[in-house]
Amino acid sequence: MTTFVVDASVVVKWVVEEPGTTDALALLRHARLIAPELLIAECANILWKKVERGELLKEEASLAARLLHGVQIEILPMRTLLESATQLAIKLQHPAYDCFYLALAIENDCPFVTADAAFLRKLRMARQPALRSKGLTIKEAMEG
Repeated sequence: MTTFVVDASVVVKWVVEEPGTTDALALLRHARLIAPELLIAECANILWKKVERGELLKEEASLAARLLHGVQIEILPMRTLLESATQLAIKLQHPAYDCFYLALAIENDCPFVTADAAFLRKLRMARQPALRSKGLTIKEAMEG
């Protein structure tokens, strides 16, 4: 079974219908998924933003949070990723929050799957070939 690091942009699709939800759910069923513990805070933040924008009712956000609690994903500590995430953020000129997922993927020698198109563009334009190939869209992860 293939291992992928997934971020909150992928995980939230499991409980909120969005473009890419079908592929995100397939990924959940067909791969071993890991993420840094930051995922929990980021999912909560996305659900809050969706309520603030009127995309979800408060009750729907609470239900989504409960559903995410039971999802089969391995949550890993992020303390050991601090230095590498910082270095990646500086190299890529990108927020360190996202770079924790990338650092975990590098540490575990597996791809990083995200629905964050801006971050994927930055990765694919990186000077280091190893970084250019590290990030995948959900569809690419399912096709690979």
